[in-house]
Amino acid sequence: MPRTTAHLISHTHWDREWYMPYERHHVLLAKLMNELLETLEKDERYRYFHLDGQTIIIEDYLQVHPEKREALEKFIREGRIVIGPWYVLQDEFLTSSEANVRNLLTGHQDAAKYGVISKLGYFPDSFGNMGQAPQLLKQAGIETAVFGRGVKPTGFDNLVVDLNSASYESPYSEMFWASPDGSAVLGLLFANWYSNGNEVPADAQEAKVFWDKKLADAGKYASTPELLFMNGCDHQPVQLDLADALETARKLYPDVDFVHSSFEQYLQALTPSLPDDLVTVSGELRSQHTDGWGTLVNTASARVYLKQMNQRGQTLLEKGAEPLATLAYLLSGQAYPHAMLTYAWKTLMQNHPHDSICGCSVDEVHREMITRFEKSRHAGEAIIEDSLKAVTGQIDTSSTASWGESAIPVAVFNTTGWERSGTVSVEVIAAKRYFKEGPNPPAIFEALDRLPLDLKSGRLLDTEGQAVFCRAEDLGTRFGYELPDDQFRKPYMARIIRLTFEVSQVPPLGYTTYAWVQSPAAPAEAAASPLKLTERGMANEFLAVQIREDGSYDVTDKTTGKVFGGLGVYENCGDIGNEYVFRQPDGDVPLTTRSLAARISLAEHEPYRITYEIVHEWQIPASADASLGDEKRRMVPFRKRKAGRSAEQMPLRIVTRISLEAAGTGVQISAAFNNQAMDHRLRVLFPTGLAASTLLADSIFEAAERDIEPAPDWINPSNAQHQQAFVSVSDGSSGLMIANKGLNEYEVLRDGSNTIAVTLLRSVSEMGDWGVFPTPEAQCLGEHTVEFAVRPYAGDAGQPEAPAWAYQYQTPWFAAQAGIQKGTLPVRYQPLEWQGRTLALSAFKMSKDHEDVILRWYNLAHKEQDLTLKANFPVQTVYASDILERRKHEQASDEGALHHTVSKAQIVTYALQSLQP
Repeated sequence: MPRTTAHLISHTHWDREWYMPYERHHVLLAKLMNELLETLEKDERYRYFHLDGQTIIIEDYLQVHPEKREALEKFIREGRIVIGPWYVLQDEFLTSSEANVRNLLTGHQDAAKYGVISKLGYFPDSFGNMGQAPQLLKQAGIETAVFGRGVKPTGFDNLVVDLNSASYESPYSEMFWASPDGSAVLGLLFANWYSNGNEVPADAQEAKVFWDKKLADAGKYASTPELLFMNGCDHQPVQLDLADALETARKLYPDVDFVHSSFEQYLQALTPSLPDDLVTVSGELRSQHTDGWGTLVNTASARVYLKQMNQRGQTLLEKGAEPLATLAYLLSGQAYPHAMLTYAWKTLMQNHPHDSICGCSVDEVHREMITRFEKSRHAGEAIIEDSLKAVTGQIDTSSTASWGESAIPVAVFNTTGWERSGTVSVEVIAAKRYFKEGPNPPAIFEALDRLPLDLKSGRLLDTEGQAVFCRAEDLGTRFGYELPDDQFRKPYMARIIRLTFEVSQVPPLGYTTYAWVQSPAAPAEAAASPLKLTERGMANEFLAVQIREDGSYDVTDKTTGKVFGGLGVYENCGDIGNEYVFRQPDGDVPLTTRSLAARISLAEHEPYRITYEIVHEWQIPASADASLGDEKRRMVPFRKRKAGRSAEQMPLRIVTRISLEAAGTGVQISAAFNNQAMDHRLRVLFPTGLAASTLLADSIFEAAERDIEPAPDWINPSNAQHQQAFVSVSDGSSGLMIANKGLNEYEVLRDGSNTIAVTLLRSVSEMGDWGVFPTPEAQCLGEHTVEFAVRPYAGDAGQPEAPAWAYQYQTPWFAAQAGIQKGTLPVRYQPLEWQGRTLALSAFKMSKDHEDVILRWYNLAHKEQDLTLKANFPVQTVYASDILERRKHEQASDEGALHHTVSKAQIVTYALQSLQP
């Protein structure tokens, strides 16, 4: 019979910021690392330390102790300090697909500087695991994942929930984990958590009690005699007497081999001894077979403002800075800003650790996050501005005769992967006067302010010289400045015009150009708009919208005739939980705006867009009742709290703007409110009335199909879940999709109506978890604006046109003014032509190692899809690549043209070796 081996892996799980601000944790990290280096130097018996799978720890430590770099590098190269593969331990569901990839790519790039990287998919404390993780790991050359949540037997408070192994998703702590495409890795569950070997006693009597229990607990779930014990926990210092403690254990248990081990050694021993009956768990690991209280999914609605900033920040880099910088490289030869983009991404990803982006830390942590979001955004905006300037400076606007020499050209960029139409607003300079620094000469300002601008006679023309509906607004004279590359800054005063118009069929990843012209020769009118105003409603060729007296709205899909009625009702209920978990008070009946008379007015009526404003004057309870404060102080578990809602009422005024564009296939909505109430949740409801047992939710590199009815084990009254860009319900013939911008929590209600509920705000007052940590700023008092959109569609929930619409909804338009000039670029340009109906384009960027153009798609369907690609720029070679942007092998192509079959749910990356102009 094989001997039992107890593998002790020393580590510390380093939450970079959590129940203390970042710098308080930073001080502890410096102490920990100093002690670790000293221990490794002095004690040869202390062999290994796993540095929590995140390379940012190294950055943080060396920021304080740069003189320790040589010692640190020595132990990393010797394999005694194990680093990577991630940059940070992120929350997988609250960070985008590409953000998850950048995290893994950055971790590999940083670890490569030391020559050694851990090839272990390390997810010790993720609040659920993305279903495409095995595919991502396999593409990075990683064959094993370890995780602490998502699969039974681990349950609430990280404890084993019962002993009935028949109800487990896996009877062992070892299993296989497969992505929807079939990629599979060995999965290891911390069935007894990642602290099951923490603080091992060196005293024999204490050690006997300790090991009798620990060996038995690990043996319950292990499929082999190779037992894993994690010697560490959150912010755990180095156990200095570990070597002595292991000597004690060896004397007490001569039939067990106690080894100070590493994951590499453990896996080398484990893999050959795995049994044949390991199960395969597939897709997302979200603890769906538990009682529903330990999923921590409600962190998706804690501090919603952080999620909104994160969505904007990710989109700015993925769909702004990267593709526009790539176009600037290809079309103008401007150097791709690898270093600055890495800085912007790293700054953003410093907000992605699970206790940060989840909004489940103390207030100081989340205040600092706002600064990081802004720093990343400022860097991204600078890259975008430089890239737009480089490209627009090359557009030949002089070749369009109908524009004339006095025209103001504007280039509009579509940075998504699909052709796009929609409404754009751009500010342009009608006249500019430079001046030298010093007191601003009033004559300049006054002369510009008096400049006659006959906006009524102006027209916006497209590339064919046809007039386009446009609203022109004179914004007056403003100060501005330029920062030339070759001289001192140049201040100026400028007369500004805002142009708002509908752009039509802008090519994917490309641009088209318009021109504002003031000329009698300009066409008098544009073609008739398909957008019509109706009585308290609006319609175009795709949709009709009718607003009810209570401010809810009916949306008719003209393609199918299907009417979705009573959409957009607001719901409010109490919340006596915390940043981690929503808990509605017992007996609390949600309030809604259903039947509450709303004030409805027409806010905008233009040929390109109609907007109504809906105002609700609502009264809701001011807070929880007084007993909640006492329950929190006494650490009454949130499930046992008896507090209710206060009898005191408070106004909640919600101003909703609902818009339909001329070419819009969906309805766009924003809601603004000033929250002064506490201890509550605000949602918006969309009854679908569709008979369906499953839904589709946008997740990481997939539209994940999820059950509407939870597993029989589920007892939590709430069944909230994560989303990225959208959630969708279909009965096979009709469907309803709700898109969002940074609203990551939804629930499909189990009331027979399959109502989609999207969380807009959750107000709580404590962090929760293991102590008493007040977080008054988590009440989210103050002004909020949220954005979401509604799109009905024909067919089942797998129709790819609706997801493409949702992805475009999250992506802003980019536009820049050009001059009347000669240039090398046409007024309309498309860098790539590609077809693949079920494929979603997620990346258009440059690789750091080879200056290749990186293109990435993922297949939304669970069936094969042909991809055809033609590059409209010079391409030398097309390589099959991966998420680490490596050149894997040359892909058969004909001068940049490619044809490839993409497997079901597959993520494919190509590297195009371009010939720079």
